[in-house]
Amino acid sequence: MNDAERLTQLEERYAHLQRHSLEQDKVMLGLSEAMAKLQKDLTALRGQRGSGSEGDDLPPERPPHY
Repeated sequence: MNDAERLTQLEERYAHLQRHSLEQDKVMLGLSEAMAKLQKDLTALRGQRGSGSEGDDLPPERPPHY
């Protein structure tokens, strides 16, 4: 393998790694946004649970062995 072929092969590998890195960045950004939304939803649900009045609570569930 001469130097030109070796250089071409290295450039191809580098291009592949760059593309892979960009795809990973997009996925990580999407996961980060999804996690932020889930955290916001969880906070809202916890706030709803804590602000409910005593009369609105459901009766406790009976254990499965009854």
